Amino acid sequence: MNKLTMTEKKKLYIPRNFTRVIISLIILLGLCILASLAFGSRMIGWADLMDGLFHPSNQSLEANVVRQRILRTIFSMMCGAALGVSGALMQSVTQNPIADPSILGVNTGASLFVVCGIAFFNISSANQYIWLAILGAFIIAIFVFGIGSMGSGGATPLKLVLAGAATSAILSSLVVAVMLPRSNVMDQFRFWQVGSVGAGNWDSIKTFVPFLIIGILIAIFTGPALNALALGDDVATGLGVRPNLLRGVAICGGVILCGVTTALAGPIGFIGLLATHAIRLLIGSDLRFLIPLSGLAGAIILTTSDVVGRLVGSPGELEVGIITAFIGAPILILLAKKSKVRSL
Repeated sequence: MNKLTMTEKKKLYIPRNFTRVIISLIILLGLCILASLAFGSRMIGWADLMDGLFHPSNQSLEANVVRQRILRTIFSMMCGAALGVSGALMQSVTQNPIADPSILGVNTGASLFVVCGIAFFNISSANQYIWLAILGAFIIAIFVFGIGSMGSGGATPLKLVLAGAATSAILSSLVVAVMLPRSNVMDQFRFWQVGSVGAGNWDSIKTFVPFLIIGILIAIFTGPALNALALGDDVATGLGVRPNLLRGVAICGGVILCGVTTALAGPIGFIGLLATHAIRLLIGSDLRFLIPLSGLAGAIILTTSDVVGRLVGSPGELEVGIITAFIGAPILILLAKKSKVRSL
């Protein structure tokens, strides 16, 4: 009887519309995949799309274009999922509804370390980029959270955003200072800096996979404990959670996901903010469901943004980082306005 009662209680915590939301997201992701394969500087018809996917013997131009776009689409979904989960982790750890790797300066920290690696150590491989980006992201995340926690009230949303914005401005200046005297560094860095998924290939995907798995596993396993942490440190401690250890592990997961994505695709912003808020509006704040669905939503948003950038910039393309910033900045303003931060 007790076991049945506990099962019934657990079922009560499943959002009422969870099944409908996840089915809708899967359908949307499927449509985004088809759009990513079909739309661009060269439009692909249905017959050519099927040939490119299922008929390897077909070597027409259209079929080969589809095969090239498969890599880009997979890479885009992986980056979007990583940023979506990273945003959910950072918002839960900081208890800040507008926390995001780009807003908190984490992306810029990763960028600075990559630039310094290119300029001073002549690095050029994805593996070297990744470790430098993770180190930079981790150091800046700790720094911004420390600055934002100073003074009365602790780490309020306003103080964290201001600390992140100020840190990003300083780091961006340092990035420019390192690049300007070095034309070779500027050429290597300028396209990466905007944020683009166009350079995705099998090597970058294979490099990405283990970090993506580790980061998502950390997020999923810390989700239930982060739910307890949302009730306050005292309550979480009473439930057997170690708040400081939990925050450290969760931040590591978010930094791994953000740092690797930044290393391979550049500093793409606002995905974590957009994905997490969209899912929270649909199913609530339970991190058992918010984390995986934020990853799914992040994949949808970034893949859609990539398609939009290709269509708007045709016959060339507009980098996805520009599209996400164009969409995300107004939403950030609305969220900040809605939050009614008392510190103002």
